[in-house]
Amino acid sequence: MSLSLFEFCQWLNDTGPAAALRESTIVFPIVESIHTLAITLVVGTVAMVDLRLLGIVLKKEPVSKVAGQILPLTWVGFGVMLVSGLMLFAAEAEKCYHNPAFRLKLILLALVGLNPLVFHFTIFRSVDRWDEAPRTPGRARLAAVLSLTLWSGIIVAGRAIAYFK
Repeated sequence: MSLSLFEFCQWLNDTGPAAALRESTIVFPIVESIHTLAITLVVGTVAMVDLRLLGIVLKKEPVSKVAGQILPLTWVGFGVMLVSGLMLFAAEAEKCYHNPAFRLKLILLALVGLNPLVFHFTIFRSVDRWDEAPRTPGRARLAAVLSLTLWSGIIVAGRAIAYFK
């Protein structure tokens, strides 16, 4: 017997840990705050790299150096964001299933995940040729604009989840 996605969300929503988190007046807001701080770390670090690609900040620093120093923090934030986000989803899985803002957030998360994959497997492969240039190639700047736009959309959609009940 297979579960539909909605049935899975109902089951997840009704598990003991999800119910305990949802009903906690202390733990739920702490997890939510950790999630928000992790998003801040991810978006802040990604924005620094994107702004370097756009030639707005750290113009004299090589792109590879900026990315190499900043992106490890991005991965830490991403891990914390993922775990805390999954916990929040489990606690409200049934609500999230019907929430259009949550669905939009998932779509944007998928797109924001594809953006660096495409970037790193295409334009970034030739970074040694444009690494120290104050003006990066057009495709690198486009990837940066897409990244900043998608992350902004994720933040807005994530915040909107609370208003669609």
